[in-house]
Amino acid sequence: MNVGGTVRVPGDKSITHRALMLAATLRGDSILRGVLTAADTRSTAACLRALGVVVGPLRLGADVRIRGRTWRRPQRTLHCGNSGTTARLLLGFLAASRFPVRLSGDASLRRRPMRRVTDPLGAMGATVVTERGDGLPLRVRGGALHAIEWTLPVATAQVKSALLFAGVRAGVAVTVHEPGRSRDHTERLLAALGAPIRRRALSVSLDAAPGWLADCPPLDLTVPGDASSAAFLIAVALLAEAGELRIEGVGVNPTRTGYLDVLARMGGAVTRETLREVAGEPVGDLVVRPAPLVGTTVTSEEIPSLIDEVPVLAVLASRAEGESVFHDVGELRVKESDRLGLLAANLRNVGVHAEVVGNDLHVVGTDRPPRGIVDTAHDHRLTMAFAVLSSLPGAAVELSERRSAGVSFPKFFEVLERMTSH
Repeated sequence: MNVGGTVRVPGDKSITHRALMLAATLRGDSILRGVLTAADTRSTAACLRALGVVVGPLRLGADVRIRGRTWRRPQRTLHCGNSGTTARLLLGFLAASRFPVRLSGDASLRRRPMRRVTDPLGAMGATVVTERGDGLPLRVRGGALHAIEWTLPVATAQVKSALLFAGVRAGVAVTVHEPGRSRDHTERLLAALGAPIRRRALSVSLDAAPGWLADCPPLDLTVPGDASSAAFLIAVALLAEAGELRIEGVGVNPTRTGYLDVLARMGGAVTRETLREVAGEPVGDLVVRPAPLVGTTVTSEEIPSLIDEVPVLAVLASRAEGESVFHDVGELRVKESDRLGLLAANLRNVGVHAEVVGNDLHVVGTDRPPRGIVDTAHDHRLTMAFAVLSSLPGAAVELSERRSAGVSFPKFFEVLERMTSH
């Protein structure tokens, strides 16, 4: 298999969610270019429309216009689909809205924990009532929020962002301490808007005044390509026999590119070219060439910056020389699926020695062609990770489904076919 050509990946999912929500709270018409037009971001757009915001259609290659306004009480339950980001970030904004809202989602999202968000929002003054256990459906009623200083037990950008958005909306101070560095898209976007935000090591503080949002101009923003989506194409290129692949316009925010450091240790250096900055986010072109890989150890300190890339890194580890260990990846158990258990089981299904020991994942590389059936559990990142293995010469990997790739990368299989047809 050879690779070649120049490709682009969809807009960054994390930034698209945040930009849509912030634009919906600003006065005037915001314009967003390069947004991700996929199932998760459409869930966010649908929820915002139910709250009375005018959000244009999310169509591939088209600009999206959002007419911000004061949110109104929705006439129905806000359905967040499969998107944990939609649910958790919206909870932050809704915590400052003085009307009740019910949130729900699909079966997978209803199994995902929400107390990590609702507990600190409750401490700020919001009222949250869960209907069952720790997940959705739940009802939130905002109120007069007060300032908070909160220490997160696990580094998570979704919880941090929810608290910052609650503080921005309510005009109160928020300080969040993290045990490790998580994605900082929210801080960068707020700083680009002129928000009084300070970042110090593993802490972030916001000193928003009441009504601060009312003075902000509408957004005019181009969303960079999604670094997580690029990881799957990079993996295919690294495992190819020959060629060179260029991926244009990818966000290279250091809180999102920890996986590139891991790949470099494994022998798969990726070159960054044409570096520039867009709305506070570093962007560049990534150039990838095939390379023999060796096993590595991924430390617990590295995990927050590459948690979404563990599936594709594990797949690459299965083709590397020696053993790889991913420490403290228990968070994968509460993603769209039990990614940790399924990763190990599916790797074994295709002939790879893999096991979970506590919260650690161990993978031993092999050069035998992968063959077997993969249960994707309708998890987009598992689907695309094992599609990487299916592209290898001699492979006979059968995916239980392919549609879930559309959650974050609607044209994934088309791009994959185009880049490997050289």
